[in-house]
Amino acid sequence: MVENESNRLVKGALLLTFAGLISKILSAGYRIPLQNLTGDIGFYIYQQVYPILGMVMILSLYGFPSAISKMIVDLDEHGKKPSLTGFYLPIFLILLVINGMIFLFLLFNAELVANWVGDANLIHSYQTAAFAFLLVPFTSLLRGVFQGNYYMKPTAFSQVGEQLIRVFIIIAAAIAISMGVMDLYSIGQFAAIASIAGGVVAVLILGFYFVKNRPFSSAHTEIPIHYFVKQIVVLGMVAALNHMTLLVIQFADAFTLIPSLVEYGLTQIEAMEAKGIFDRGQPLIQIGTVLGSSFALALIPSISKQKLEADPTTFYQYIRSGLLFSFYLAVGATIGLIAIFPETNRLLFENTDGTSDLQILVLSIFLCSIAITASSVLQGLGFIKRTAGFVLGAFFVKWIANQLLVPWWGITGSAIATVLSLLVLFILVMFELKRKLPDLNFFRQIKWRALFAGTISMIVYLLVMKYCLLGLSGNVTSRLYLLGYVLFVAGTGACIFLVCLLRGGAFSEEQLKMLPFASILIRIQRGRKKYE
Repeated sequence: MVENESNRLVKGALLLTFAGLISKILSAGYRIPLQNLTGDIGFYIYQQVYPILGMVMILSLYGFPSAISKMIVDLDEHGKKPSLTGFYLPIFLILLVINGMIFLFLLFNAELVANWVGDANLIHSYQTAAFAFLLVPFTSLLRGVFQGNYYMKPTAFSQVGEQLIRVFIIIAAAIAISMGVMDLYSIGQFAAIASIAGGVVAVLILGFYFVKNRPFSSAHTEIPIHYFVKQIVVLGMVAALNHMTLLVIQFADAFTLIPSLVEYGLTQIEAMEAKGIFDRGQPLIQIGTVLGSSFALALIPSISKQKLEADPTTFYQYIRSGLLFSFYLAVGATIGLIAIFPETNRLLFENTDGTSDLQILVLSIFLCSIAITASSVLQGLGFIKRTAGFVLGAFFVKWIANQLLVPWWGITGSAIATVLSLLVLFILVMFELKRKLPDLNFFRQIKWRALFAGTISMIVYLLVMKYCLLGLSGNVTSRLYLLGYVLFVAGTGACIFLVCLLRGGAFSEEQLKMLPFASILIRIQRGRKKYE
């Protein structure tokens, strides 16, 4: 029975991981046609509203469901089942009060928020976005109950369904704006409408599974109300913060960047356009971070203090492997993207505006990937409040650094502020990981010679390919040709980087067995012995 439950948990975790990857790729991918259709100012408008809508998604997907699923597990351990009147109703009312307060604050203070971010035209967008919070009690309660019962299908399907509806509506609105049917600021309102529509679809999917499975008891379960409040407010908010690493950075930009750019000397329109160009980096960072921290997504369900105490040697090997994979992937993705960024910028966004600033910003991929992976380990060990505190610290560093650096250096200052805030997060989580797992010795496990050889080989190859395929000027205007070029050099460059790591003995055979196509990778790695 225990093995059965364990299998369900592992399968469910993999399903959620896969659904999360699809959602994140969709979330990053649709922003490229959005920018192409509405321009940098349209993209700026969307990005000013997105942090609020992103908060809705995090609360309904990770924050409150984590707290509710824990309560379901606690009830199950005491041989109790959740009842409609003793469990569902009080939790729903608490969630309604919390989200209702956010809804009312945003609805009646939209003008204040719009003035704070430096753009009074966003008032209606913020008012519309407020309504998205009213769906959070429904989605988070149902997701939390299903996850507490190790039944992940409803959460996974509702997450993907919600994202697909959002993408469809946003792209449709962007097309209408590009055709002149609607004005540019409509994209902010339609982003909010898309989020609301996606939430409704998620509720319908979750409701279907709720009616089908009836995960409640007719017997009344008496639970103290203060227990519900403590779990939802404390654990729910903390769990949400742990998933907001990139979102809090965007949140700080939304509120501080435009006023600081105006102080730098730009006009309001110039500042809006500059932020739109700067925000081009967000989808690329998001995709790079998903790639770099993909192993972290599967780490949390498999990490616990019990496993550490039961078998420390295996536990440490497992953690080292996850961190090493993330480290090498993040280094390769970061350096490779910096090298081909001028072409990538022109391919995706039609010109090379802001390339140098965005190349600085791309360093975030490495820092964020490792920070998320290390945070996942700490969360699995039970230190979720601490990691949430670190994310909050990064938010304040970004906020203050923006206000200090942007008036002096413009957008370059904001790029440096982002890297600085994530560097602080990286240092904090790695220091804490070393403190909690003193025998980990992670940095000693890195094969620096192999990493250096792989990095140099990849950079030289990319420069040679650029000279051979694009010429000295690199001014190729055909986006179709650029697409072929970027896909080819990115793929082949990644292969060269990986082969150098394998030939340099960067991984053990036990580590390679954890990867797809393990037999091929092991064969490449073994090939190095012929030359030794």
